[in-house]
Amino acid sequence: MLQKNQNINEKLFDTDVEQVPLRNGFGEGLVDAADNDENVVGLCADLTESTRMDAFAKKYPERFVQIGVAEQNLAAVGSGLAAMGKIPFITSYAMFSPGRNWEQIRTTICYNARPVKIIGSHAGVSVGPDGGTHQAIEDMAIMRVIPRMEVIAPCDTHEAKKATRAIATSAVPAYMRLAREKTPVMTTEETPFEIGKAYEMWRGEDAQVAIIGCGPLLHGALLAAKELEKKGIGTVVLNSHTIKPLDDETIIALAREVGAVITLEEHQASGGLGGAIAEALAKNEPVPIEFVGVDDLFGQSGTPEELIEHYQLDTNAIIDAVQAVRARKKAAAII
Repeated sequence: MLQKNQNINEKLFDTDVEQVPLRNGFGEGLVDAADNDENVVGLCADLTESTRMDAFAKKYPERFVQIGVAEQNLAAVGSGLAAMGKIPFITSYAMFSPGRNWEQIRTTICYNARPVKIIGSHAGVSVGPDGGTHQAIEDMAIMRVIPRMEVIAPCDTHEAKKATRAIATSAVPAYMRLAREKTPVMTTEETPFEIGKAYEMWRGEDAQVAIIGCGPLLHGALLAAKELEKKGIGTVVLNSHTIKPLDDETIIALAREVGAVITLEEHQASGGLGGAIAEALAKNEPVPIEFVGVDDLFGQSGTPEELIEHYQLDTNAIIDAVQAVRARKKAAAII
């Protein structure tokens, strides 16, 4: 039976588990950060309510700038404010920021080491009916490759709030991706959060595979872990909310312990969390690894549930990946 873990919500497996958008947590965290530091400012590309920057704008109108539909300017103005000692949070849909203004983020923000905080909302295929043009599933890859950039993908609204407060005190640029839809509340207000530190959400008896993921898909990983436990297959579910800097120490130690890994992300299977973990393990602890992510495809229109299933990101896909990596682990042991 899965061991109870203080890091997760006790009601997680209830049929009526609470669901709240991650962006709500960002909005609350931004107000908290602004309350604590008068240098926190907010800039938006005409999507203030959608990105949940509206609460900040109402409370601190003198510290809010509506840039309009001009994402390149959003990044450049944010960099200029950071150069003057401000802590700018810039928000838009992830497809537009960092999707449309990547060069300005790279050159005006990161090259100049400006601690701008880029919040990309409506990321992943779960954006749903908006379709492939609005579904950012490459954003973590293009951001983690930029020097000096932190990349964070919180799993729920509580973690988004904590991550927002944390990056407000960080001296480097940061990117945080948020989903559009309501998602299960997996953690609690007491669950610890630290940039660059992964933590276990569940550990089954005699763990044989590590499921390492980020974002709301971790709910599916927990459901998969519960089902696998019934079949006598123990797993560890690790929340790697920080893609960069990756918690190499924890991930390498876990891979060494269990001998097989699957990665999980609502993103292209290459270049994001899976790519970062594969790089770390290839250098330090090569083990069989499977990737649960979008397999080199664009998004499309559909309900969030339909798309998660279609792109094989759901609980059944996670279970299949665990079975596949276990088989590879056994084959490698025989050889």
